[in-house]
This record gives sequence, C-alpha cells and structure tokens, in this order.
Amino acid sequence: MKYTLLFILLIGGALHLSADEPIQPIPKTIPYDHKKAELGRLLFMDPMLSSDGTVSCHSCHDFDHGGADPRPVSIGVHGKPGNVNAPTVFNSYFNFRQFWNGRAKDLKDQANGPLHNPVEMDMIPKEIETYISKNGYYNRLFREVFHSEPSYPKALEAIAEFEKALITPNCRFDRYMRGEIELSAMEKKGYRLFKTLGCITCHNGINVGGNSYQKFGLIFPYVWRAENPDRYAITHDPKDKNVYKVPTLRNIALTAPYFHDGSAKSLEESLRKMGHHNLGFELEEEEITALKAFLNALTGEKPAILREGGRKR
Repeated sequence: MKYTLLFILLIGGALHLSADEPIQPIPKTIPYDHKKAELGRLLFMDPMLSSDGTVSCHSCHDFDHGGADPRPVSIGVHGKPGNVNAPTVFNSYFNFRQFWNGRAKDLKDQANGPLHNPVEMDMIPKEIETYISKNGYYNRLFREVFHSEPSYPKALEAIAEFEKALITPNCRFDRYMRGEIELSAMEKKGYRLFKTLGCITCHNGINVGGNSYQKFGLIFPYVWRAENPDRYAITHDPKDKNVYKVPTLRNIALTAPYFHDGSAKSLEESLRKMGHHNLGFELEEEEITALKAFLNALTGEKPAILREGGRKR
C-alpha cells in the first residue's frame, strides 16, 4: 500500500518552486484596524470575562506556546476540565471554519463560543456588557473605537480583529517559497516526503491545513468517543465520526500536545500515529526525522501585534 500511494502521489512530485506548489506563503502583513485590535487584545487577556474571574481567552491560547494550549485539554472556570485540546489561535484568520468541528463560520462567531460555554468562561452577554460598561477604561476605549456605547457584539468584533492580526509570517519555508533562502537538505527531503507520502492531500494551502474536513483514522480506525468535538456532534451522521477540520501545521513545533484529544505528546509520536491511522503504514525513523525537519521550518515570526507591546492601561 505504501508504494502504491507513493506511485500515485509522485505524479507531479518533482521538488521545485512554482506557482503550482500546494502550500503558499503567509502574507507578510494583512490590513486590520489597529485600534480595534488593541481593544480586542485587552479583552482577550482579561479573566474578568469569565464567571469566576480566573479564565481568559489567553488561558487556553498561550502566545508562548504557539497560540495553543500546552495542556491535553483546557481547564475552565472553577477548575473544570474540557474535552478537547485548544487549537492554535495563530493564523486562524486563514481557516475556512473555526473549532475542530467547524461549527463557527468566522472568528467573531468563534469568540462567542467559549464565553458562553459553562465549562470554559461561563458568561452571558448581559454580564459582559455590564462589566465593560461600568469599567471606565473600557467604556472610553469602546467610544474611541466604535463611537458608541460598549456592547457584547462590539466586544466580539474587537476580539475577532485582534485574532485576525495574529499571523506568523516569514517562517523558513515561506522564505524558501519566495526564493529568499535555501532549505537544508533534510528540510527539502522532508517536504518531498510530505508530498509523496500523501500528507499534502489534507495539509495544504496558505495555512497548511484549516481548509477542509477529513477523517482521523482513514485507513486504520482511531478510537471514537461520544464527547469528541467532531463533525458527528453537529450532523449526527455516522460517517462523520472522527471527522475534523484539518488542523494547521504552521508553528506545529511549538504546539504540543497534538490532536483533538491531546494524546500525542511529541511531533514524533504524532507523525507515527498519522502514518499508521491515515496513511496505512509505519513511518521509518529516517522519514520521521526528515518530516520533522520540514515541520520545524514552518515556525514563523511571533505576530507583530504581540511584539509591539500593546496599549498601556
């Protein structure tokens, strides 16, 4: 099976730069409203948007951990464990849908979810509106940015604008694609394997994922649990069990543990599991070494808005 897949996927697999490459570089910058994003940044970091004042958006999207959660599952208000590993918020602007099962159509819709979830932040819009309206600093900022009183929909809009700004350009692979640098021999071998083994079938596009739904366990089934945040939870169609939005691989070296359940503690373990469950064979050690070198080349710069220091209160 392994060599059948190799034969099929080697078609057009010659390694060279071209406009037809299945992965595209992230833009160096994208336009966004800086004032609105800075307000969103304050809201993103504020634990007072949770019912017990202990959980902020940043609690589960750690900027020093690639924008993801280093814990297998996130911990919400009153220490309640969730049922899913929080994916990275970095570059989420490029995803075609949000959350593992794509239930949110955009970043604003996504921001609305954890704020309501009783095991995450456990707030209702009225409580948030009361808090930001009574807070003099927020009240003034909302009027500066929106020219109107604070409101829950505008808070979501500000958070979404901040998340839009969280892009990580200029990774080694992007610079290679733009012809600015050369990759190492091992990185090139890893990219070649990434394409010929079939990883590229699901992990492609500007975000190296985040643009389709695919089944985890396509060849050899992966364990399914009723609490899984998969497409089945939305459609109730049995064929959607263990079907997820394909996660981005950008900054993947920073975002362990991996998978929706946080069950893979390292890149090596995640590669072995993906080789078995979705490619149908066991990856050899030298293949894992090369693939890991390529994946490491996807680590980009920290988002510019985080390097700018932020607004002082």
